[in-house]
Amino acid sequence: MKSALLIGDTGGIGQALRAELESRDTAVTGLSRATGLDITDETSVEAALKSIQGPFDLIFVATGALTSGQGPEKSLRQFAPDEFLAQMQLNALGPALVLKHALRLLPRDRRAMFVALSARVGSIGDNRLGGWYSYRASKAALNALIHGASIEIARSHKHAILACLHPGTVATRFTRDYPDHDKVTPDIAARRLIDVVENLTPDQTGGFFDYAGREIPW
Repeated sequence: MKSALLIGDTGGIGQALRAELESRDTAVTGLSRATGLDITDETSVEAALKSIQGPFDLIFVATGALTSGQGPEKSLRQFAPDEFLAQMQLNALGPALVLKHALRLLPRDRRAMFVALSARVGSIGDNRLGGWYSYRASKAALNALIHGASIEIARSHKHAILACLHPGTVATRFTRDYPDHDKVTPDIAARRLIDVVENLTPDQTGGFFDYAGREIPW
């Protein structure tokens, strides 16, 4: 049986990811706000992970949010420092802190993955609409952090795969105010994401992929 550490297992996508992993004969250990984890606080992250025993075949960070309450900015007039910093803490800093303190839980002698949920809007090359400054920047920062870490970690974990994954627009409470005819249910999103996880190879480490395994431009 494989094993997975799922950060954010009580969220809309997180719950579906847990169910999908367990349906594929994977033992899941979950951490979330419900267990006292504050992903934006290093002391909390370190304490939570210190009590976890590995190794894990997969560490999946399924946390994140579109906004801290003000809504994504439609123009520069709406750009606010507090919102920007809150998005950076949650969407970029949080996963990086998890990677920092969970690296010891990844085996060195076999294939293992560290995955963080990103978003296509974090692509600088694919940005043709503008707006959503804080959320876009936080996901672009996450992509840069994971890509950079993959280079370092490949030196000590030759079989490791680090990846940022775009799940598509998923119908959760975070997206209910944003109309999109292409929204998918969390169950469908989870199935697609785990399919991608199972098919990526070490030579793709550090990449940014969508729910079908297609590479997204930085």
